[in-house]
Amino acid sequence: MKDALTALRAGDPVILPTDTVYGLCAAAHDAEPTRRLYTLKGRDPAQPSALLAADVEMLLECIPELRGRPEAIVRALLPGAYTLILPNPARRYRWITGTNPNAIGVRVVSLPDPADRVVSQIGCVVATSANRPGEPEPRRVEQVPEEFRVAVGAIVDAGELPGRASTVLDFTSGEPRVLREGAGAVADALARAASAVS
Repeated sequence: MKDALTALRAGDPVILPTDTVYGLCAAAHDAEPTRRLYTLKGRDPAQPSALLAADVEMLLECIPELRGRPEAIVRALLPGAYTLILPNPARRYRWITGTNPNAIGVRVVSLPDPADRVVSQIGCVVATSANRPGEPEPRRVEQVPEEFRVAVGAIVDAGELPGRASTVLDFTSGEPRVLREGAGAVADALARAASAVS
């Protein structure tokens, strides 16, 4: 845990377990850690990544504009196995929003310990699955590509994870859109979100 905190504070990427798969994570406070993460993964800078916060209150502190309808949706669905695409009117965290700075993907999850303590102390991190583009998301540290494991500042191993990526839901327009079906139940999420904003 101490190694992971030290690495994140130094701007280096780390491998952390999430509620779904192992992720490559970096401090979200400025662009350089994200650049290092993208370079390591071979990820196109035009592709967005998610902002993973320790809890809902920290997420709202990081993006104060998530009030009203977005906040109601966040509180209805998070923590949970969802990535929510929400309006980003202040264009915060432009280095993780890809080609659309007016929207941002956010996650709040029940992290395995000690990853939970790491993210709680950092506040929020940039998170993307710890796999090469197009390859399966890793359920175990051993499935993370070796070049990632030797290049990161720290690895937090929580054993085998469920292995199914989060469900991605886009709430930036009038009607929610399902961008990826994953670990989170779609019908239940849409019903809860609709109830929260009605």
